[in-house]
Amino acid sequence: MQVDTLIHARWIIPVEPESVTYEHHSLAIDGGRIVDLLPTELARQKYTATHVEELADHALLPGLINCHTHAAMTLLRGIADDLHLMDWLQHHIWPLEQRWVSEAFVRDGTELAIAEMIRGGTTCFQDMYFFPEVAAQQAILHGIRASIGLIVVDFPTVWAENGDAYIEKGLALHDQLRHEPLITTAFAPHAPYTVSDAPLKKIRMFADELELPVHMHVHETRHEVEQEQAKTGMRPLQRLHELGLITPSLMAVHMTQLTGEEMDLLRDGGAHVVHCPESNLKLASGFCPVAELLARRVNVALGTDGAASNNDLDLFGEMRTAALLAKAVANDASALPAMTALKMATINGAKAIGIDRETGSLEIGKAADVIAVDLSELETQPLYCPVSQIVYAASRRQVSDVWVAGKRLLKHRELTTIDLAALTEKIGQWRQRLSA
Repeated sequence: MQVDTLIHARWIIPVEPESVTYEHHSLAIDGGRIVDLLPTELARQKYTATHVEELADHALLPGLINCHTHAAMTLLRGIADDLHLMDWLQHHIWPLEQRWVSEAFVRDGTELAIAEMIRGGTTCFQDMYFFPEVAAQQAILHGIRASIGLIVVDFPTVWAENGDAYIEKGLALHDQLRHEPLITTAFAPHAPYTVSDAPLKKIRMFADELELPVHMHVHETRHEVEQEQAKTGMRPLQRLHELGLITPSLMAVHMTQLTGEEMDLLRDGGAHVVHCPESNLKLASGFCPVAELLARRVNVALGTDGAASNNDLDLFGEMRTAALLAKAVANDASALPAMTALKMATINGAKAIGIDRETGSLEIGKAADVIAVDLSELETQPLYCPVSQIVYAASRRQVSDVWVAGKRLLKHRELTTIDLAALTEKIGQWRQRLSA
């Protein structure tokens, strides 16, 4: 049988079914989809392929899913480090954004982010930033899967003047993108402290009508929660509940300040939590109670946040940090096993975005969003358990190859859709402008 691509690997870790690792197995890919997963000896007999890959020391995984990014902010990486969140935002990031954010800023910053993410094994990212149409264009151009945030804030910016205008422009963009096979959209109200009730009610209405997710920073810091309580008499999550937003559509990002009752509220509403451990640590925002959320069967996914506050878009690092941090917070070494961390970076993210029928695991019929990790490096030897090595020892630099919907975006560590030299030159020009 003829197929487009046949990948022979030492290991295949499909993520679903959970805790299964296939050794000396192969993936058959045709028309952008996985058509078979079978022992390599049988695959050689059953299939011929246009492209055959022999990856004798590699593990194949589903592509990683970064559920929270501000991709264009990669241009601000390292420009204002070691500061408290509100100092960082109010005195450094927001003034720079007011001066420099434009279509060109978003185009070049997003291209840099996409290049970094592909090289790190990320095949899908969920974005929240200005000029979302430009971020979508970059994702389409470079062949990566993306959930594009239809951003909403109360105040005027370079993209829109008020809440109604943000929603109107967002709906128009959703309509433009709805037939793009690799692109989905989500409402992206920034946070409870930047979006008032009226636009949030409209978002809830349109999210229900169009079946769109709602991607929002919630309970990121203690200050945010206390500020909301002083203003409204309610904690932010309770306010969102009163507005009817605690539903399976909600992706609540950060969630470092949670009571047991609030975790039950998330569980009962079917909402998702997006955990950004390294950004939360760097900004001293607090600790998301991941183990308690998982014990309540709340779906928890992983995000990096923007590179301005992280300072990278490395989901291998986030998996490791999430696993280690959860153990310390719960005072339990078994609180977040390696396989759970891998699920948070793959299928849990797909479930949160609403694309788990399409991607997030290596299953027959799903899109061929696949990454290959070279486990022959000294740093991942000796190897007893591939999943443990991937989460606790491997580096994103061991990602050798990446496919999205069967298209190869990284070939033996070389990007196939991005001119690295031209991109590096553009980023150097931005560094000069921003540092001045």
